[in-house]
Amino acid sequence: MKQQQFLDVIDRDEAERRWRSALDLAPRGAERVPLADAWGRVLAAPVRARFDVPSFDRSNMDGFAVIARDTYGATEEKPVRLHVNDECLPPGVEPRIEVRPGSATTIATGAMMPRGADAVVPVELTDVDGDEILVRGARVPGDALSYAGSDIARGETVLFAGTKLTSRETGVLAAVGEHEVSVVRRPRVGVLSTGDEIVAPHEPAGPGQVFDSNSRAIADAVRELGAEPHVLGIVPDDEQRLREAVRAALEDCDALLLSGGTSKGEGDVCHRVVDELEPGILAHGVALKPGKPLCLASSGGKPVAVLPGFPTSAIFTFHELIAPVLRAMAGLAERERAVRRARLALTTRSEPGRTEFLLVGLVQGAGGELTAFPMGKGSGSVTSFGRADGFVRIDRSTEMIEAGSPVEVTLIGRESEPADLVVIGSHCVGVDAIARRLGAEGFRVKLIAAGSRGGLAAARRGECDVAPIHLLDPATGTYNAAFLGDDLFLVSGYRRVQGVVTRRDESRSQEELLTDPTARMVNRQRGSGTRVLIDELLGGREPPGYSYDTRSHNAVAAAVASARADWGVAIETVARDAGLAFHALAEEHYDFAVRKDRRERPAVQALMKLLGEGSELRRELNEMGFRT
Repeated sequence: MKQQQFLDVIDRDEAERRWRSALDLAPRGAERVPLADAWGRVLAAPVRARFDVPSFDRSNMDGFAVIARDTYGATEEKPVRLHVNDECLPPGVEPRIEVRPGSATTIATGAMMPRGADAVVPVELTDVDGDEILVRGARVPGDALSYAGSDIARGETVLFAGTKLTSRETGVLAAVGEHEVSVVRRPRVGVLSTGDEIVAPHEPAGPGQVFDSNSRAIADAVRELGAEPHVLGIVPDDEQRLREAVRAALEDCDALLLSGGTSKGEGDVCHRVVDELEPGILAHGVALKPGKPLCLASSGGKPVAVLPGFPTSAIFTFHELIAPVLRAMAGLAERERAVRRARLALTTRSEPGRTEFLLVGLVQGAGGELTAFPMGKGSGSVTSFGRADGFVRIDRSTEMIEAGSPVEVTLIGRESEPADLVVIGSHCVGVDAIARRLGAEGFRVKLIAAGSRGGLAAARRGECDVAPIHLLDPATGTYNAAFLGDDLFLVSGYRRVQGVVTRRDESRSQEELLTDPTARMVNRQRGSGTRVLIDELLGGREPPGYSYDTRSHNAVAAAVASARADWGVAIETVARDAGLAFHALAEEHYDFAVRKDRRERPAVQALMKLLGEGSELRRELNEMGFRT
């Protein structure tokens, strides 16, 4: 009997149990492929050596093939004389002359050992004297040679079934003469996007429409797992068209992943079509954040899942529940994710009752301890996932994690190389230009926008090398220097103008916008220097939109340009690029607080050189509208 559970939210583990109980998770059948195409595949059967490797007794050095006992007692002062046979053995030549007592044969590395010889004297332990050699060091049987079959013996199992082939394994297979291998057939996974609002990236997007990022991200994640994605395009919210697309996909594929349309709204048709399958829906609604609307189903043992439409929700639910299933079907063992212990940089609240995944960026403090900076919690945040190092799993019973609390961070993908320069602080498009130039010089740069005060705090804790700041000291009327302390020094950056940005057709004056109760603003995050400027400008007022926090000047400009807000505060460069009207408030100094104990690091030295007088970077910053 079908289970009608449309958004009947259940525990994550229970959802997984129900789903897996209805799936055929056995690896797909075997197929033979050329060795040239075997990289990344999974062996379906063990491989046994058909030959000895090496297939002959082989010299490992340039020198002379000898009988070891002939060299016993040889020293530098009392060498042993041996007659040199009239034969020189390069690799690939079969020996003709047997080495007899008192003789030796010249041999090269990799050459076949002649009959009778059981050791090699390296050339540096010998001197040639006419048709004889003087051996100045004793050898024992087996010195500097490999016996036939010493690496791999004929009949020995070289690789076992279930092995994922990397360059190491394919090299071994080539060494034993395999030109074709039996591998697990890659599961064919259909990837189908749904929704009237979804358009392909190469098509123009109208009002309310979004580009289809899910199918690309999911298809490549499927490929990373060793499965074969088949991107099936976009189907609008038409029940009959979706029904036809689903049935066609299941005839051709081993699994089907849809994204979008998982809720119970009138326009969401996915769950209705999927529930027509047999056995149909097993779980619809899982206690995850992001990922609550996930729908898990089966069709004759084939996995079918409707992932949430929001990109971060889709990607998280894929890796949490779908990926293990596809790995099993691809013949791959369950993979343990790498976990790192860290301390949470900022206090974070969570909704009780749902397991939550918090994206974080990792930075290392002066003592080596890792700190996890939240990267954003929105289900629709694509860039946060792309920039995050991992995620913190917040238990369903947890409502808040205090700053400084220990957390476990599950790494996303393989652990990446540590950054050469960690920059935490105020956001500016000028910093993007700096990071781009450092990247061109070969430095890896990690940027985390945490505001000026957040950057200074991170720098003092040793979590970053550099903190971009623009903080005005009211007592002195100067920027930045008064906030440093003993462990930081200031590198001069540039000047930029902050101001109120509006659409060009806005008829209200700045004063009217600030006091009009119908005028909606867009704010900046707490701890940023721009937020300080905004609060001074408002004088304690909290107009509509005050709680609408954004993390960058570009986000402010985008909110105003799209009419989600009527005004905000951003820098002149961003306002100009967005085609907005700009009303200057103040010119501020945007400088770089640098830890004194990091001054000699190559990346810090490169940054200071870039910011030097007359540099190419300063000319670029001037062209962008900054004053250097």
